[in-house]
Amino acid sequence: MVEERIRGLFAGVGAEGQVHAVPVPAGTAGAGAAGAGPVGHEVAVGADDPVPIASIFKVLLVLEFARQVVAGQLDPRERVRVTAADRLGGWGTAGCLDDVELSLRDLAYFAMSVSDNSAADLLLARVGLDTVRLLTEELGLERTRIAGGPRALLESMLSEVGARDEREFALRYPALPDDRKRRLAVLDPRRTTASTPREITRLLRLVWTDAAGPPQACAFVRDLMGRQVFRHRLVSGFPDEVTVAAKTGTLPGLHMEAGVVRYPDGEHYAIAVFARTRDLAASRATVDATLGGVARAAVDFLRGTGAGTRR
Repeated sequence: MVEERIRGLFAGVGAEGQVHAVPVPAGTAGAGAAGAGPVGHEVAVGADDPVPIASIFKVLLVLEFARQVVAGQLDPRERVRVTAADRLGGWGTAGCLDDVELSLRDLAYFAMSVSDNSAADLLLARVGLDTVRLLTEELGLERTRIAGGPRALLESMLSEVGARDEREFALRYPALPDDRKRRLAVLDPRRTTASTPREITRLLRLVWTDAAGPPQACAFVRDLMGRQVFRHRLVSGFPDEVTVAAKTGTLPGLHMEAGVVRYPDGEHYAIAVFARTRDLAASRATVDATLGGVARAAVDFLRGTGAGTRR
């Protein structure tokens, strides 16, 4: 059974995991015109269990931004200044030493391509948190909960650890007992932005079949997901001729990625993989590579090409 193999892959790196993988209907721009539709052939391990989604939330954010642009509610060329007060640390503008000015659509680009938290937070301020929540309802994502943007999640972590800033958090967090680390609100799907693997693949199928909004908006999201720079998770499980458009998410002890893989024969597969390590000091590289192995095993099963052995 492919599910047993997948559980074994997770266990091999000291992790518990969840995955949902399903074909995307074929036919139009992204992959098909059939919308999310009923799911028949699938791979599901813990697919209906809630899990924090961290930066995978940015797919919903950028989708809502793109919908508002197509509706004429936002000008994608509108300029935004990212100042010291906006910087949250990390990649892109979030880690810049000086103020940066760029357009709304470039904020979306950085939010998706390098998971820039400052860019996502500023974009959310223009798009509106409530409108993103309404989007989840419109798309039928009944178990998806949006608690807030990156700043809200970061401030939650700082507050719980008693740190004034990220530098102090980096000093205090490692000294905490593991059970205290595991009680952080950002790791509890009841208290943070969360969904289920099945709902995340539903979102991806809607985007890839132009059923999540106007075709131009869906195409914009697909393009930006295809420009993500990180290649250490889903991409690592597939040969070079398979293209992967995806979005990562990371929290302490929780590694995740969701995306759509396209084979040369034109077949598409939506995948959401989550791994929670029992040992918070587990090798990140090993766990990340396992996400690729799990994704490959699931897709190989869906394609009927074997037990999912990685190349």
